[in-house]
Amino acid sequence: MYKYTHADQAMVDERVEQFRDQTRRFLAGELPEEQYLPLRLQNGLYIQRHAPMLRIAVPYGLLASYQVRKLAEITRKYDRGFGHFTTRTNLQLNWPKLEEVPDILAELASVQMHAIQTSGNCIRNTTTDPYAGVNANEIEDPRPYCEIIRQWSTFHPEFAFLPRKFKIAVIGSPEDRAATQVHDIGLHLLKNEEGEIGFEVIVGGGLGRTPIIGKTIREFLPRQHLLSYLDAILRVYNLHGRRDNKFKARIKILVESMGAREFTKLVEKEWETFTKDGELTLTEDNFETAKSYFPEFDYETIDELASKSELSKQFENKAFVDWYQRNTVPHKVAGYRVVVVSLKAGLVDGKYVPAGDVNHEQLDRLADLADQYSFGEIRGTHQQNLVFADVKQTDLYALWEALSEINLARPNIGTLTDMIVCPGFDLCALANATTFNIAEQIEKHFDDIDYLYDLGDIQLNMSGCMNACAHHHVGDIGILGVDKKGEHWYQISLGGSSKSDTRLGNILGRSVATEEVAPTLQKVLDVYTQQRHVEGDTPEPFADFVQRVGIKPFKEAVYG
Repeated sequence: MYKYTHADQAMVDERVEQFRDQTRRFLAGELPEEQYLPLRLQNGLYIQRHAPMLRIAVPYGLLASYQVRKLAEITRKYDRGFGHFTTRTNLQLNWPKLEEVPDILAELASVQMHAIQTSGNCIRNTTTDPYAGVNANEIEDPRPYCEIIRQWSTFHPEFAFLPRKFKIAVIGSPEDRAATQVHDIGLHLLKNEEGEIGFEVIVGGGLGRTPIIGKTIREFLPRQHLLSYLDAILRVYNLHGRRDNKFKARIKILVESMGAREFTKLVEKEWETFTKDGELTLTEDNFETAKSYFPEFDYETIDELASKSELSKQFENKAFVDWYQRNTVPHKVAGYRVVVVSLKAGLVDGKYVPAGDVNHEQLDRLADLADQYSFGEIRGTHQQNLVFADVKQTDLYALWEALSEINLARPNIGTLTDMIVCPGFDLCALANATTFNIAEQIEKHFDDIDYLYDLGDIQLNMSGCMNACAHHHVGDIGILGVDKKGEHWYQISLGGSSKSDTRLGNILGRSVATEEVAPTLQKVLDVYTQQRHVEGDTPEPFADFVQRVGIKPFKEAVYG
């Protein structure tokens, strides 16, 4: 992973001290709120419903074990003992004290972390596939390109005050695990007929109150032009994006209003005229340097058959088998597996644990386990889970036992309870409705693991407002909290996807009352289980079923 140079460290340390003085002056009444606001946003600090919220940057979702230990220490010392992983693989602290935020930033800087550009109208944290570098289907590891983008975009003077926030995602395989088509820019690594590496460039995706799927504006961009072309896109957006209405300021509105063809013409003209073949053109040395931050680990040469034979001895334990089947995926190296750590513990000792939350004790233990079993690294996912990317098959049982001890071995990845959930009205000042109580209701209603397995893969996403932080528009099942005269109601949609077949879900009908959410989902799922096709022992996936039958049978079952 990338490690700071002396210049990087000096720059981040300087920013910390600047913000320390800015915060001191604000608390002393010497700096007005309107002047302090953009300064705190540049340092990842929001003011939420009950307290400040600090969003810590985790570039492309990758954390070293020593950084995870520091996060554990920070949550103990400055917060309430836990952090919250987001869909952009960042970590949020929801209860820091304003006067202590500069101290938190200094602690982060000591392990080469920061909160810069995690808020405000700038280029945010670039995200990628959590299986990057270990997926056999990859054309190439996308993380070096994410790092190139990170270095280019951090503190970029021209793009620090864009019309609105800006998000980029990069993937290197046909499978999309980063929701690239609902980003401002989505980049798909490709090889052309000559075997050259490049990118499909998708622009203008986004959710919120105006959900739009991005448009391909370049079928193949040679990789050496990555930064110059991104620069051209951002220049066009900066010049033509609206600044008079924040609800119409995202690049998706610009692309839609002028049309993808006209927008592409402007980008191509900007690129050809100002940036193509200039100082932003990347060289082989640039690529090799970026790749050097992500070297191949010293994998053991493992006899795959012997390894599987050893592993199979543990398959008499059904709980382990469930976890192995649901929470591990193939690795490109024989004898290894990728392990997904579920941060959807659900009910622990009768108390609901919000999706994406992890406490300080768990963070400390995860760091130890990463050192022991996965080369000292942990990754975040778009689904608010964590990943150990490089675990020997023969270590899986021991890792499962260790994760079980800290309530992080729930075998529910891909099931209905592997929910993406935003903090909602309980914490967020923008939310219209609560989400944690609804997630708890769903957990209690759908508590039979065998039933969840029978349902198969279902992505449930729940947002507390139209900002769609939980991407409810693109869930197999989406839930949106709405406010009706001070009461919280919930609108349900079906048939969305954020994968390679990205599509927006269809609204089922009128919203339902708080206590009716889980019973309504049961009616929806009854339609599926009663009418799905089954070939042999394989049921038709929920996503395929919804596409085949449409919304009508679900609407009839729910509303009569």
